[in-house]
Amino acid sequence: MASTQKSALSDVVTRDYTIHLHKRVHGVQFKKRAPTAVKEIKAFTYKHMGTKDVRLDPQLNKEIWKQGIKGVPYRLRLRISRKRNDEEKAKEPLFSYVQAVNVTSFKKLQTTVVEES
Repeated sequence: MASTQKSALSDVVTRDYTIHLHKRVHGVQFKKRAPTAVKEIKAFTYKHMGTKDVRLDPQLNKEIWKQGIKGVPYRLRLRISRKRNDEEKAKEPLFSYVQAVNVTSFKKLQTTVVEES
C-alpha cells in the first residue's frame, strides 16, 4: 500500500466553521460555562485541524465572555487558520489560530475554505 504524503500547500489552510456552543455547554453549571466554551472551541479546532497547538484570538475571547460567564452565545462563526510554526524551539510544526467572524445570521452557512491573498 502506498503511503500518502501531505504536500506543503495542503497543510496551510483557512476555513470558516459555525460551532454550536449551546449544545456543548448544556448542563454545565453557570460559573463554568464560558471557560467550558473556550475548552470546547479548542477541542473542536484540534478535531478539525489536527493541531495540538491551538491559539485563540483575543477578540474571540471577548466575544465568548461578552455576556458574562453564564451567557455564552448559542452559535459562533469561527475562522480557523492552520499555519506553520516558525519559532525556534517549536514542538509542533503547525499551529491553529482561531478568530471570530461577524455574521448577521447563521442560517444556511456551510463550512467554506477561505482564500487568503
